[in-house]
Amino acid sequence: MAEEDDMGIRILQSVRGKICEAKNLGPVSGPNRQRDLCTFCTISLDQEEVHRTKVIDKSLSPFYGEDFYFEIPRPFQCLSFNIYAKSVFQRLPVGKVSIRKEDLCKYSGKEHWISLQPVDPNSEVQGKVHLEMKLNEVITENGSVCQQLVVRIIECQGLPLISGQNCDPYATVSLVGPARSDQKKTKVKKKTSNPLFEETFFFEVTRSSSYSKKSHFQVEEEDIEKLEIKVDLWNNGNLAQDVFLGETRVSVKILRNDHIHKAWYLLQPKGNGNKSKSDDMGSLRLNVTYTEDTVLPSACYTPLCNLLLKAPDVKPISASAAHILGDICRERYEAVLPVVRLLLHHNRLVPFVSAVVALELDNTQEANTIFRGNSLAARCIDDMMKIVGKSYLTVTLKPVIDEICESNRTCEIDPIKLKEGDNVEVNKENLQGYVQKIFSSITQSSASCPPLMCDIFRSLRQMASKRFPADPHVQYSAVSSFVFLRFFAVAVLSPHSFQLRPHHPDPEVSRTLTLISKTIQTLGSWGSLSKNKLSSFKETYMYDFFKSFQEERCIEQVKKFLDEISSNVSKESHGVEDSVLLKEGEVHKRAQGRKRIGKKNFKKRWLKVTNRELSYHKNRGKVALCTIDVKNIRAVEKLDESAFNRKNMFQVVHTEKPLYVQAGNCVEASEWMDVLSQVSRCNEGRLASFHPSIYSAGAWHCCRSLSDSAPGCKECTTNLLANLQLDIDCDRETERIFSLLSSNDTKLQKMEDACASIAVYQGPQGDQDDYSKFTIQDPKETFRTLKQLRNVMEELQAQHDLRSDPTAQYGSVHNPIVGKTS
Repeated sequence: MAEEDDMGIRILQSVRGKICEAKNLGPVSGPNRQRDLCTFCTISLDQEEVHRTKVIDKSLSPFYGEDFYFEIPRPFQCLSFNIYAKSVFQRLPVGKVSIRKEDLCKYSGKEHWISLQPVDPNSEVQGKVHLEMKLNEVITENGSVCQQLVVRIIECQGLPLISGQNCDPYATVSLVGPARSDQKKTKVKKKTSNPLFEETFFFEVTRSSSYSKKSHFQVEEEDIEKLEIKVDLWNNGNLAQDVFLGETRVSVKILRNDHIHKAWYLLQPKGNGNKSKSDDMGSLRLNVTYTEDTVLPSACYTPLCNLLLKAPDVKPISASAAHILGDICRERYEAVLPVVRLLLHHNRLVPFVSAVVALELDNTQEANTIFRGNSLAARCIDDMMKIVGKSYLTVTLKPVIDEICESNRTCEIDPIKLKEGDNVEVNKENLQGYVQKIFSSITQSSASCPPLMCDIFRSLRQMASKRFPADPHVQYSAVSSFVFLRFFAVAVLSPHSFQLRPHHPDPEVSRTLTLISKTIQTLGSWGSLSKNKLSSFKETYMYDFFKSFQEERCIEQVKKFLDEISSNVSKESHGVEDSVLLKEGEVHKRAQGRKRIGKKNFKKRWLKVTNRELSYHKNRGKVALCTIDVKNIRAVEKLDESAFNRKNMFQVVHTEKPLYVQAGNCVEASEWMDVLSQVSRCNEGRLASFHPSIYSAGAWHCCRSLSDSAPGCKECTTNLLANLQLDIDCDRETERIFSLLSSNDTKLQKMEDACASIAVYQGPQGDQDDYSKFTIQDPKETFRTLKQLRNVMEELQAQHDLRSDPTAQYGSVHNPIVGKTS
């Protein structure tokens, strides 16, 4: 999560999408032959790897099929997708797709085939450099005047890790032109990604015609137009070769109009990234959506937030601000999500969903077509289940899905797809066993179903019965169409999309999950549990397999389950909360209480956090080496990079010694801190301040306090999120809604025109094709809401304009100059 600036503005970045597949991968250097190519794909922020797919065996056109989503916790220049071939001892680069931050909008929300480019170490750069330059006039010994260029290299920020460690950077500063190259070098700065150089260099630029001293170059006055300052950053390799970190070039002629020039520059690839035409290396199919939210202080969002929160009370519901947003953004699946999250946080979702469900039911003519489409009501309920049902899925499905993915039992029952040596009866038995386990787990899980889901299901059941009183089954089919077809069956089919598995399953397991999902859909779908519906199976093998289940017994189990999760009695949370795994993964942990600083004090450990405790283990699945009760956590904060000369470190301050942890990358570090902060947010005795560095050699490195129990010297981070299960940042969600409304301003205007025309407010009747896309039951009430929306949007835009960051001028640390300046 981004830190607030002095004006209370937060810049929050996220990226979501899918690594779909690659095709026609080119040759890879090394001993691997093409036919043996086993590949995987990584995602990197600049040079920091933040996501990796699983390895796909022996394919030149591998299908990865992996969804990804993560918050971006720091500034970055490029988002890169790198394909590597896996060998026994190393990984070999095959090719990459690198997209600059400013170009990400070109790819937003659609799949693209993008050609792979060579992986060139000299093009892999990140970071920025702060320079100051000025021209001085100098009087020589003989009294003539010449110009002297003064270059001050102040500092760098965001240099990459080298072999997992902070680099040892230095810079070379050169004055280059057609007939000269005059180079100087800074001192090496040890173990830092943010070196402070503060070194000044002097270069002679012009000489008078009377200057007689011989030199290896001759410069005339007009040559200043051809001179440039070139700054190269390097990592000092000691005994190894120095590693190029990036460069920037600044034309000296900029100083003609600006006697002193001081600015930040983004580091560029060598030669500014110019590449010669490469051979066809294959291509990668990607879906990437980058989102950047400029979030203002909470007070700015109050008018828009209030307008959205009163949506459930607006009659008719189609005239509410929330429904209008869903109406104008029908094609955008992500548009409903911020509304759902906002209403969810303020306990307003159930009445809103009830209202939009009632509207949809009014327009549904037959009971067997209930909730078939991708309506606003369906999208709201889908998003609600994904948000509040995460833990429910983990408890109900994850154990069985883990068993399926790790056991490698063949379950293929299609005679055409059977492999040589397969026994269809054994496969059918395996599949039946898995289906029975999942079906039983679901139908016995009502006690774990979140109360909010039960409230929605109860409302669905009552309204469906009221709409179709002659159909006794509609009360069940209304609920089963969501909980079985759109929740459990989808999670079984794509467990990686619901965080039940880390990667997309391999083809054989994916086929097994597809067969299970089909069966679960049919078992749970109330409309298909009558014998005359068996003929709806297109595949004979599925028809025969489904007959193996005791149908009457399954009907009773489904009915009992649906009754329990949609009963008239409001479901309350039962006593002791189950222990729910929130996050786990490999980290480096510093031994607690060690006084010396050294690499040997850092060990690989498997870290786990549940809603009850934080623990670390020697390896996954091993007994805990240490357990920290969540209620004893007093703060979770970043640790200064200088403390151990390591990036991506954070500390968990609890009743014993602080626990110092290094995550694998910046995204992982941010996720760990968010989860731990949320799970401990209500603890008694949480600290107001903390030490951002460590205590060693008798003092805190940050504030030099001598007592190890001295109060912290830095204020603890404000916990902006409100709820562990519903980690909702309401200001951010309202900002997203504002962005969606702003980007659909044309549709809002058409909707206004439609209301005015229908109500005969103004002008002739417009084009009905434009108006038919909107739901306008009451044109006067809808028009009134649209005018209110227009007013709050204008006010919010004015707040954005007023609070635009004054430091973000071109060349500032927040908006560094890209490329060569002339």
